[in-house]
Amino acid sequence: MFEPSQADVRRFFCSVYAKWRNAQPMDALETLASQWVAEHPEYHADFTDVDAALERMYEVKDGQTNPFLHLSMHLSVSEQCSIDQPRGIRQAVELLTAKRDSLHEAHHETMDALGQMIWESQRSGRPPDGHAYIDAVQRRATKN
Repeated sequence: MFEPSQADVRRFFCSVYAKWRNAQPMDALETLASQWVAEHPEYHADFTDVDAALERMYEVKDGQTNPFLHLSMHLSVSEQCSIDQPRGIRQAVELLTAKRDSLHEAHHETMDALGQMIWESQRSGRPPDGHAYIDAVQRRATKN
């Protein structure tokens, strides 16, 4: 399994941002990442300086969102949907996308459910519950 370090992830997104801004060629993963970078102009300043990105800490208690974590979650949801793993996630996200009329908003809601699943797994010491995760996304898609 590929397990990039925090520094690897930050370098990756900074590189993608630079390539995207300069219209340079990208591989498939970089292209996907650049699409999510484009959806988040509020994070662009965080991607301009690799050294600063490597040093910066994002504290939730200070109300700061970690743009590298946020975009990594977008990539995770994209990958999950592309291979339908856990089984059923693709359909759940498609339903939520149709309900919200926005893939971006559907991703954000899916990411909330993903974060909840990870938190519950860590808290309980049990493996992540993919069924509960998909159910949470489906509930969001069917909620009024």
